[in-house]
Amino acid sequence: MRRDAFSDIHPAVSFALFAAVLVLTAFVLHPAVTGISLVSACIYTIVLKGRRALLFDLLAVLPFIIVVAALNPLFNHEGATPLFYLWNGNAVTKEAVVYGLVSACMFAALIMWFYCMNAVMTSDKVIFLFGRVLPALSLIFSMTLRFVPRLVSRIREVSAAQKSTSPPMKKGVVSGVRHGISVISVTVGWALESSVVMSDSMRSRGYGGRGRTAYALYRFTARDALLAALAAAFTAAFVWAAASKAVYFRSYPSVKCAPMSVGAVIGLAAFAGLCLMPALLNAWENVKWRILSSKL
Repeated sequence: MRRDAFSDIHPAVSFALFAAVLVLTAFVLHPAVTGISLVSACIYTIVLKGRRALLFDLLAVLPFIIVVAALNPLFNHEGATPLFYLWNGNAVTKEAVVYGLVSACMFAALIMWFYCMNAVMTSDKVIFLFGRVLPALSLIFSMTLRFVPRLVSRIREVSAAQKSTSPPMKKGVVSGVRHGISVISVTVGWALESSVVMSDSMRSRGYGGRGRTAYALYRFTARDALLAALAAAFTAAFVWAAASKAVYFRSYPSVKCAPMSVGAVIGLAAFAGLCLMPALLNAWENVKWRILSSKL
């Protein structure tokens, strides 16, 4: 992961911002809201991992978008505007197509934001936030976040070790399947043993017990307070716009969208500011660094 200024802020602020973006994206099903969320997640992915990682993530998400967008109009025939009829007589409606597209983009935005959250909210931050309140759950959640990358790395190591110590592997599907089963078997055994060792280690250290103290690496600074206040203001402005129906969209029984107004502009701009806050913070830090380096 590249150096990220947003990853340096207090974990409570970053977690609250991610939670606000995820909740608003999931529950306010509006094309503009979904588009802003998806584009912002893509921009922040570029900041975190680069363009190649964004392309890889989009290629992984694209089939899911196509499937969701295609299945909804095929199985959901509600709506007042039929576009055409299928071989069985069921209508494919404009409302179902619109709802499928918006829902697919919403799910894609959520997946992209979870990718970013996984990169920023490391296991130590999760334990720092929830270790005292929910010790067992926070430990499981932190282990889950780091399980997939560690498992992939271990599979590569085991595969390389077996290839270097065993006789040359024969070509063919059968030998490839045998090699894969052997690698998976070794990796699963390592994962189970590692979880037991981790459990015994945490128990011996008194994790989850009463009176347990923890080293707090993070301090709440003035910058964290400013970012928290901005995120709260953006969230409140967008919630006000959505609650007052200034930002409103429905798909059934007919497609209806609230006209553009001052309230809609304020709400959408606030949501864009909330979603783009991590990327804008990185841009601001880069500008400050260039100004300071030019004075040296």
